[in-house]
Amino acid sequence: MPKKRRMSAAQRRIHEAALRIFAERGTTEVSVSDLAQAAGVARGTIYNNLESPENLFERVAAQLADEMNERVAASYTHVDDPAERTAIGVRLYIRRAHEEPHWGRFIVHFGFSNDSLRNVWTGPPMRDLVAALQQGLFDFPPEQVPSALGLIAGTTVSAILMVLEGIKTWRDAGTETTTMILRGLGVEPERAIIIAGRELPELVEL
Repeated sequence: MPKKRRMSAAQRRIHEAALRIFAERGTTEVSVSDLAQAAGVARGTIYNNLESPENLFERVAAQLADEMNERVAASYTHVDDPAERTAIGVRLYIRRAHEEPHWGRFIVHFGFSNDSLRNVWTGPPMRDLVAALQQGLFDFPPEQVPSALGLIAGTTVSAILMVLEGIKTWRDAGTETTTMILRGLGVEPERAIIIAGRELPELVEL
């Protein structure tokens, strides 16, 4: 498998500026002038560091999905229980949205409407969901796996929105949401509460 090409500092700066604009405006389009101003660089720098400005949204969405999948997976390497890994993943998403509101709003706006970004739900979440079901930790018919994944994704995005709107703290939203997800997947109430309340590891930097 070919290695992923790392972004330069300028490319990362441009991607971060683009993410902020997409999140604030709820749009998938941005002008080169607006992007240059938001990134604090010249227009020429934009052209020199982007293969195609027209495809910037797709590149930002794909990069966000890949990065979060890798960071979540690296954050719970010490945890063997896939049900607990599911809980950690949900809470890490919610906490990151609190710490990086533009990132959270990007997920809220585009988490279900963009093919590249939907990969955030089909990486570690899907693997842990299937593993927990096979080990008898979750209890639902195998044919309902897509619906179970939708439960995780939809409830997580709703919790992110509550945090961004100031309705819940990230800690309360994370614990309550995770408990409800686990119970919905067939985990006994007391065990769901214990898993959802465990100390949350840091989201690993790559």
